[in-house]
Amino acid sequence: MSYTSRIDLSDHVRKEACALLQARLSDALDLEAQAKQAHWNVKGPHFLQLHELFDRLHDEIEQFVDQLAERITALGHVADGRIATTAAATTLYGYPLEATGGEAHLKAISANLGAFGKAVREAIDRAGMTGDADTADLFTQISRECDKQLWFLEAHLQAH
Repeated sequence: MSYTSRIDLSDHVRKEACALLQARLSDALDLEAQAKQAHWNVKGPHFLQLHELFDRLHDEIEQFVDQLAERITALGHVADGRIATTAAATTLYGYPLEATGGEAHLKAISANLGAFGKAVREAIDRAGMTGDADTADLFTQISRECDKQLWFLEAHLQAH
């Protein structure tokens, strides 16, 4: 579904960009829920530090969700954030329900944040090739923040 817009991008470019944005929106919504899953269920000696880290990560991912959805709507399309759509469209690994310890949560979230970052980097190039530099720029911003958040997570998995 699309709406008339005065943005000076062709319908074809807007449609292609929105498909890229929607794919990453589904992943970001899944990742956001996974961060809360870790936040709620982490146990172990570093509980408080990880509990707070996962909550901050959730907040950062929530910003990705808003930015992606708002770009879709700015381009004249409908952002689909429904749970059924997210579950069907996500490309991320399923989150292990049995994860309880901090290391298990860190590994699960790191793997999915890394996969999300890779998909976002691929979307940068694809958005650029479609002719939507602004969407490519949005993906670049998200990619940088993904890398930073992944650094924070992986620092907890490093041996001394």
